[in-house]
Amino acid sequence: MRQTQLLKIDGIERCSAELDRAAQIIAGGGLVAIPTETVYGLAADATNEEAVRSIFEAKGRPQDNPLIVHIADRSMLGRVASRVPEAALHLADRFWPGPLTIILPKSDLIPAVTSAGLDTVAIRFPSHPVAREIIRRAGVPVAAPSANLSGSPSTTTAAHCVRDLTGRVDAIVDGGDCAVGVESTVITLAGETPRLLRPGYVTLEQLREVLGEVEVDRAVTDQPDPNQRVASPGMKYKHYAPKCRVILLDGGRQAYAGYINSHQTEGEYALCYEEDLPLLRCPAISIGKQADEAAQAARLFDSLRRLDDEGAQVVYARCPGKTGVGLALYNRLIRAAAFEVIHLDSAPSTGEG
Repeated sequence: MRQTQLLKIDGIERCSAELDRAAQIIAGGGLVAIPTETVYGLAADATNEEAVRSIFEAKGRPQDNPLIVHIADRSMLGRVASRVPEAALHLADRFWPGPLTIILPKSDLIPAVTSAGLDTVAIRFPSHPVAREIIRRAGVPVAAPSANLSGSPSTTTAAHCVRDLTGRVDAIVDGGDCAVGVESTVITLAGETPRLLRPGYVTLEQLREVLGEVEVDRAVTDQPDPNQRVASPGMKYKHYAPKCRVILLDGGRQAYAGYINSHQTEGEYALCYEEDLPLLRCPAISIGKQADEAAQAARLFDSLRRLDDEGAQVVYARCPGKTGVGLALYNRLIRAAAFEVIHLDSAPSTGEG
């Protein structure tokens, strides 16, 4: 068991010693949970095979699940990718630093364990100043999957990391709550046509504004082939899941409330929009107003963790729309529910009331 330090950061200039300590641990082959704008990441030197293996061990993560490599500035891009096409530069101009991961052919600097044996590497340039400063001071690209136990809801606060990873990592950097709240969008440029592998805060619509044609991988919304080799984190069958059973209800507000109210038993909860609350007769947690997808994203994983804290046994989650950031919310919830969906009416949900 590791002795886990808690390093509180309340300003880059005021906390230089704490930032140096986090960077020294990473450069020395250790594990540090760091804040990013999306979720907290479990960071290790992406070029150090032993350090990367310790990420999988700490999380209980299958080693066939590739890791995202984080860089501190665009000058590091050429170190981790063997080829950077023009499309990647256009995306970087528009969305970096920020919540977008680009998959490119990997350089020899990145070991096979980091890329799960693939000849590609997932690369992100985060916008969170603490993450960037730690990577810069460490002097190495950093592999940083979500700082949680594998399969459970991602961590968006330092307290979540403390709960999941105390004794498993060398340090946890408390840089406050994550602003975005869902993992980065992942797009691969390794094929002939750009393909969305995981939706996030950078939306499909925004990607198409830059690139034109962008395909959507079947695994974004549908059950993946269990024998398929995944090209990106978050493509597995069940992911982001609390301990309680999650069921996704696809339908309008009245149908959603009517179903839950007629199926009430002890231990059942609703995960819903704020506007749904007056109609429900069971315990419920709101992820925000229906029109505010950014707020929903920021609250989603914390809400899933709260459901376990409150002793929920079954959770009926309101199905979000599948456009904009709603597609990212749907992608996370459908995996939290292990693809268990009840369609309440003939028309699929559009996120409308």
